[in-house]
Amino acid sequence: MNKPLQTAEDILPHLKYIRNKKQEYLVCLSLDSQLKLIAKHTITIGLVDRVLAHPREVYAKAIIDRACSIIIAHNHPSGEATPSGGDIELTQQLVAAGQFLGVPLLEHIIVTRDGYYSFKNGHLI
Repeated sequence: MNKPLQTAEDILPHLKYIRNKKQEYLVCLSLDSQLKLIAKHTITIGLVDRVLAHPREVYAKAIIDRACSIIIAHNHPSGEATPSGGDIELTQQLVAAGQFLGVPLLEHIIVTRDGYYSFKNGHLI
């Protein structure tokens, strides 16, 4: 069932495949106007402790999908879900790009083997 992705709990099942990866994976979920999943894309695969990304790579597939909004997520192989300074900076860049493009970033989730961090719940979005 393709239900709206409104909360972290709605989103987490779509991120199971990156929880146990040994490198950081950055994924983007493209959503339609009803917050239903259009597509899930792996944007980049990084190192064990960082992933490099630019807003153009994140938004490229979302624009092709004709997404109305996006959610991004990445894993922390270390098991620590707390966002790094780089995670916060990327999120701020994506929020600004999304406002400009009219495709807002609704959520950024960091997943680990045993937990997660929601930027929305943490008031960083």
